[in-house]
Amino acid sequence: MSGQLTISQLEHKATIIREDIIRMLEHAGSGHSAGPLGLADIFSALYFHILNFDPKNPDWKDRDVFFLSNGHTVPVQYAAMAEAGYFDKEELMTLRKLGSRLQGHPERTKLPGLENTSGPLGSGLSQAAGYAYTLQYIDTSPHRFVYTVMGDGELNEGNIWEAAMFAGKYKLSQLTAFIDRNNIQIDGTTEDVMPLEDLRGKWESFGWHVQEIDGHNIESIIDAASMARAITNKPSVVIAHTIPGKGVDFMEYDYHWHGAPPNSEQAKDALRKLRTLDGKITSGDHA
Repeated sequence: MSGQLTISQLEHKATIIREDIIRMLEHAGSGHSAGPLGLADIFSALYFHILNFDPKNPDWKDRDVFFLSNGHTVPVQYAAMAEAGYFDKEELMTLRKLGSRLQGHPERTKLPGLENTSGPLGSGLSQAAGYAYTLQYIDTSPHRFVYTVMGDGELNEGNIWEAAMFAGKYKLSQLTAFIDRNNIQIDGTTEDVMPLEDLRGKWESFGWHVQEIDGHNIESIIDAASMARAITNKPSVVIAHTIPGKGVDFMEYDYHWHGAPPNSEQAKDALRKLRTLDGKITSGDHA
């Protein structure tokens, strides 16, 4: 699917994704706001430039594979998948409804295009590393790549560091992990709950190639993925510094929005801010 959209077009996709996240969460009446909004730029870059896939043939054998580790942020993935053509956008409004394919945490067997089931935090890197090991050593496919997105709060889980050791030992160069470094988790800031720094140094000590970027700069996201693909002797991790709740000023940086949806008035205000880029454009029509 990796397309030839301009940076401006990719930024527009990210805004559409954010708008859909707000609508989904308001309609569901439950879910997580801050993380999905903060990840919209990364998912725009992934689904409309970086990943190689075919939404009409989700099991295409030559596709790149994406694993979402922090499964509570899945509204951003659903919004990106719908925008990419995996399913009709009307289905987004079934988020968290009984019988919906769009569960509050991704369930692999429910929706074509989902590669993993995630709910318990800390599992995604192990899943991705296992797939990358298979590509590199068993069913060799050097042209395919494996990506995962992790939250920084879930780095508290020991499973993450077991997978980091494994991937470093086997030099899984087809594996790229993005860390959503937004500095919040459900109980407060990451550095208050369980300090993570020196985060770069930790990953380097496990044998990973490390990059740090602005997670809202789509050009930087694309460049980081390109650099990761060029590294052939170790796995890559991209520490993406993001703003939780990005694009909605009353949600930004506030950990209380980690696990809360907007009500109808808050959703209306959030959509207005997104459509006008928080007052930077005067038209309510974001074409």
